Amino acid sequence: MNATVPGPTHSRRMFLLLAALFLAPLAASFYLYYASGWRPGGQVNRGELIAPARSLPSVSLVTAEGVNTDPQFLRGQWTLLYIGNGACDAQCRTALYTIRQVRLALAEKMNRVQRVFLYRGSCCDSQFFATEHAGLIAANIDSQSGQELLQAFPDDGAALVGHIYLVDPLGNLMMRYAPEVAAQGMIQDLKRLLKLSHIG
Repeated sequence: MNATVPGPTHSRRMFLLLAALFLAPLAASFYLYYASGWRPGGQVNRGELIAPARSLPSVSLVTAEGVNTDPQFLRGQWTLLYIGNGACDAQCRTALYTIRQVRLALAEKMNRVQRVFLYRGSCCDSQFFATEHAGLIAANIDSQSGQELLQAFPDDGAALVGHIYLVDPLGNLMMRYAPEVAAQGMIQDLKRLLKLSHIG
């Protein structure tokens, strides 16, 4: 007994059915995204992206201990960076406390992150820094090299002070956090970046 061979009409119908199965979800997603204005929920950076990211120059700065930094000190690790006055007022101390706690909250990944305080003028309360901020790199930016470094930051004048910046392991300035951003938001951003990144 001979098997029935599907005719052209049957084959065409099957093809159209399969095409509809594959294309319907795509069409629905295009409609939702472009026509209805709906956007999927998802994680959002708590910081403000600096786009495009700015490559920081390799410069050597004088630290609070009077030694020169390696010109590559802003490379090789993720860097939480704060800019302020060497006297380090209450806002400065709060920011340094925040970046310390953010780094500690990363647990086993905290060694991938360093903390940097770039300051103007004289620095620092050595006892306070030694007790509360061991491992913090504090470097002066009053020099020509320091000014060269600052020129790579967004041109916001006084806005440089108060923000916490994030620098990637390639030396790119990529994000900043306003003073009111909670530490938890920075922790979430960094955990996601460290999970996705294989550098630093």
